[in-house]
Amino acid sequence: MNMHFDTTTQNTRTRAASRRHFLADVGMGFTGLALGTMLQRDGIVRADELKSANTANTAVHIPPKAKSVIWIFLIGGMSQMESFDPKPALNKYAGMSIDETPYSGALESPYLKKNLREFVAGLHHPHPKLFPMQVGYQRYGASGLEISDWWPHLGGVIDDVAIVRSMWTTDNNHGAQLQFHTGRHALEGQFPTIGSWVHYGLGSLNDNLPSFCVIGTPIADCCGGVGAHGANYLGPEHDGIRLNVDPNHPLPFATPGSDVYREEQLNEFQLLNRLNQLSAVEYPDDPALQARIKAYELAFRMQSALPDVINFSAETAETHAMYGLTQDSTRTFGQQCLVARRLVESGVRFVQLFHGSNGGAGEWDAHGGLKNNHTTLCGQVDQPIAALLKDLKQRGLLDETLVVIGTEFGRTPGFQNSDGRDHHPYGFSVALAGGGVKGGIAHGATDEIGFHAVEDRHYVTDLHATVLHQLGLDSRRLEIPGRKRLELDHGHPIHGIL
Repeated sequence: MNMHFDTTTQNTRTRAASRRHFLADVGMGFTGLALGTMLQRDGIVRADELKSANTANTAVHIPPKAKSVIWIFLIGGMSQMESFDPKPALNKYAGMSIDETPYSGALESPYLKKNLREFVAGLHHPHPKLFPMQVGYQRYGASGLEISDWWPHLGGVIDDVAIVRSMWTTDNNHGAQLQFHTGRHALEGQFPTIGSWVHYGLGSLNDNLPSFCVIGTPIADCCGGVGAHGANYLGPEHDGIRLNVDPNHPLPFATPGSDVYREEQLNEFQLLNRLNQLSAVEYPDDPALQARIKAYELAFRMQSALPDVINFSAETAETHAMYGLTQDSTRTFGQQCLVARRLVESGVRFVQLFHGSNGGAGEWDAHGGLKNNHTTLCGQVDQPIAALLKDLKQRGLLDETLVVIGTEFGRTPGFQNSDGRDHHPYGFSVALAGGGVKGGIAHGATDEIGFHAVEDRHYVTDLHATVLHQLGLDSRRLEIPGRKRLELDHGHPIHGIL
């Protein structure tokens, strides 16, 4: 790149320079040191300039049990009764109104209104006529945990899984997708997500990869959009980075094109870095600028590192078959789960996997045709998730990798239309495995018809607190100056599964 400077113009600009620019110019050596220190502190420096601080953070609050998290989110609201919390009473009293059964108290429970904050009043209601289970269930493993027949592969590894059957939230519309990730109701706006808190608290284990990666199509704008993997006031450098599961194009919008030589791009990045450093003198406290400096450097390194990570040819045929890469129904999500394993194996802290995005509320939102809907969707994710757990275990990674399977809320015990279930925030299930979690146990409970979480109730930030706890972090010690957080934001670790 040839650059010509007009000295006349340059002199004019120098005369017009601000006092701050003058002081910055004469003290640029100190400014460079300050910027280098800032970048080193934040874990983004070039290896040939300073020793990278982008390694395991030893300043954890408590002894960690895990190093990484794979956070799987099923968009739209999976039914708890047809997955991890079977309810035979629904079959026994099918077609009857709840108040005609021994469980009429469900409609009189204080939880019905106490924990509900409606986006649109009256839009979603309990639906009192009971809808039978749409699939059978059985006991799996030595533990004998009961899950539905739509999850046979997960049943095969159930002794490594803990199910929490007593989750609840306050949003009965799909803003609950954002709430599941931030802990705050969508009416309150956007807040840092669990992945961004992990990134903020621990940094990265790999200089060449993002610490917080997002795979699959995220939730739609209607339900929180990029806010479900955003950092909000923590700063954009802690946002999740979206990746494509494509070795040729793994990083959207961050490759220069096939006609640009790497050496040419390196020169461009060096120029951009110098210009950004000059801007940093003028605006030393601009978080967007700091994030941009880091992003350019990391993006350059990722162009080389990511294709190697997202490379299925490096895996055996047996691994391809185990994840379902040889079948149309499981190939897409199987590839995403396999990449998740390869990312944590390479030192990525937090991998957020989305399934079921459809540009709206999400594919798991089975207001009608629940049987066909969940048969198809469970068939897409069951084998890949089980393969992920098996693969992590056989590689010695499950003990240090916490896997979470969640959804924004459950489905109503009662009919909606003729063959579906409505939104249900009062009681639903999540599953966890690895990372110091006990396997083969069910914690908490809903009532006999799956309506209310009634035993060991856990709001969604309890799940967040559990993840942070296993990583060695206490959310109460992650407070940000000037940002008072509520007790609800912190939650309590679910010690019963640890």
